[in-house]
Amino acid sequence: MTLRLLPVPVAMALALLAGTASADLLKDPQWQAWLEAGKTADLVRAAKAKGDDDQAAIALAMAAVDDNDAARLEASLPALQACTDKRPQAACSYALGRVYGQQAMTASVFKMPGLATKTKEQFAKAVELDPQLFEARVGLAQFYLMAPGFAGGSTAKAKELAADVQARQPEQAKLLRFLVAAQADDYASAEKELASVKPGEDRALQRELRNGWMRLGAEFIDQKSFPKAKGIFETVLRDNPQHAAGPYGLARVALETNQPDEALRQLERARTLEGAERYPLDQRVGQALIAKGDKAGAKAALERFVQNKRANPRNIEDAKKLLASLA
Repeated sequence: MTLRLLPVPVAMALALLAGTASADLLKDPQWQAWLEAGKTADLVRAAKAKGDDDQAAIALAMAAVDDNDAARLEASLPALQACTDKRPQAACSYALGRVYGQQAMTASVFKMPGLATKTKEQFAKAVELDPQLFEARVGLAQFYLMAPGFAGGSTAKAKELAADVQARQPEQAKLLRFLVAAQADDYASAEKELASVKPGEDRALQRELRNGWMRLGAEFIDQKSFPKAKGIFETVLRDNPQHAAGPYGLARVALETNQPDEALRQLERARTLEGAERYPLDQRVGQALIAKGDKAGAKAALERFVQNKRANPRNIEDAKKLLASLA
């Protein structure tokens, strides 16, 4: 799963946005925990039981985004739009922006620009309503950096977002500057910014810092700088021992350095940890089993993976190519 920040078409930009960290949108700690862990079935059951409520509407929308369920995405719009129009609040605008962004991923070339514009507008509205909602600012910054100019992309505006919070929220500013540096392929500056972040007990900062290190580690894998990537993923694991990110990253390094057994060990470790649902584990298992000569096992893993609606479309495409090669 490449997370490199490059100029890309609108659909690809919005696909990348779909992977950004979720905000503390939900006031109920259990609901938020389910959202972060990808346990959408539990979240949907609780939200439906609560009934007509803004928090329930946000929860149902974010679960639909996580599950990439087109029907549920569309069904979530009326309640979110009512919230943003009649009871403006940053959480509703952010969730609405995420829904529009997810819909744009599969929209026609005629509908995509409009959905991209709506995504940007809702992220901007969320930032305006609550400057403390960091994920809204991150979402808007990533939109500016990844969307082409005709769709509203602007590196200058992304830099402005970082400058705007420097005095009040310097740690947030560092993470926003990381995004700008990564977009410019200035990985030395990007790494320097990440290394200087002190998230403290701020869970949003912790999540975005972890995502930043994973993104940088993936870039070093692309550059074949495997010792560098391994060091980054070991740090991620040390700082986030209960999260799947570190083992997943280490598995990728093992795959790239012809260590399929180590890759499988790390992937199985990742499967037991928080956030495992958000990584293409079965795709990587398939790759490792192919390297070991186990075509039957690889085929089973890859077939499981291509049925995963949450998966990044590019990973699905790669998995289908591997399946075709096995046939």
